[in-house]
Amino acid sequence: MHCCKRPERWLRGVLAALLWLCVALAHAGSIEPKSASLTPGEDGYTLSAEFAVDLGNRLEEAVTRGVPLYFNLEFILERNRKYWVNEHIVSRNLSYRLAYSSLTRQYRLTTGSLHQNFGSLAEALRVVGRIAALPVADKDALKNGESYEAALRLALDRNQLPKPFQVDAITDKGLQVEAKVLRWQFTAPVVAQ
Repeated sequence: MHCCKRPERWLRGVLAALLWLCVALAHAGSIEPKSASLTPGEDGYTLSAEFAVDLGNRLEEAVTRGVPLYFNLEFILERNRKYWVNEHIVSRNLSYRLAYSSLTRQYRLTTGSLHQNFGSLAEALRVVGRIAALPVADKDALKNGESYEAALRLALDRNQLPKPFQVDAITDKGLQVEAKVLRWQFTAPVVAQ
């Protein structure tokens, strides 16, 4: 009966454990690039990439309850210069909107005027994280044999979240998604003329 003499100490311990559990369960999400490549074609260069997309528990719950999420794909290609800032060659941005419809019980992914429906959130996030043959540069934009630096990033656009979520996302780790940038060197192939 020694533990009953100080119930407030026991209660504090239980509350601390519950708080720790809530913080552990509401982990921040992340978007990590796995691979990316530029491929020359007849009309120009295309980008292929793959990302591992983890929204975290809070954002997964929010999208399942009908809050739309917006993602931005950003690609930049620059040429290194020795004594000056890098020369900007090309940039490409692509926006995605992911929303859940409780009426059809499907997740809808929208890019421009194209729509695609999915039965699960995992399937929709797999498609968001996979870019295949996206045209990024004309054939004449890159010089044969020149070396370029490419940068690629897929990120959650927090400015498109509803206002209450934007305010909460500043301090709440469960509503934050860390987006990493992938940088790599690319040399334009020499084409015989």
